[in-house]
Amino acid sequence: MGKSIVAGVLASGLVLPAMAALEAGKTAPEFALKASLAGKAFDFSLKEKLKSGPVVVYFYPSAYTNGCNLQAHTFSVNSDKFAKAGATVIGVSLDSIERLNDFSSDPEYCAGKVAVASDPEGKVAKSFELNVRDAAPGKTDSRGKSIDHGFAERTTFIITEDGKISSTISGVSPTDNVKQALAAVEKLAAK
Repeated sequence: MGKSIVAGVLASGLVLPAMAALEAGKTAPEFALKASLAGKAFDFSLKEKLKSGPVVVYFYPSAYTNGCNLQAHTFSVNSDKFAKAGATVIGVSLDSIERLNDFSSDPEYCAGKVAVASDPEGKVAKSFELNVRDAAPGKTDSRGKSIDHGFAERTTFIITEDGKISSTISGVSPTDNVKQALAAVEKLAAK
């Protein structure tokens, strides 16, 4: 199954070349975005969430695509472990809030356990120095619906309460991305 998922991600054309994402030790850019959890839209503020503990900000190319579906599902399955470590998880993509309302409540993916935020122009992704690619005409998602937005590079940042990036995770599979993020927040919790 793992090989078919990797093949599907590669075939989808959603793999983006890595840029020089912000590294550990840098200050994370503050941002506020419209987000969704369990199909309900809300306003997400990184500054506010950091008051209650570290925040895992994971950027992904597009909801309802192979690798992103797997990553959201893996975050969902591990949501209790992230919460136990005191961390908030927020996914960020260039999807519309309407798509994310569906994605955040879909029992196969976010399952109402993982919040996802809409960065429609990729401004937040770019502020984290991520590669953002324009929409690709003719692309469809796993439901057969047209993807009419750009794509952010898959990269995860662990941000501590002081606003500093403690870990940057990229260039790994969607499941390894989540595993490494969980290990990073559990290490922070053990300090």
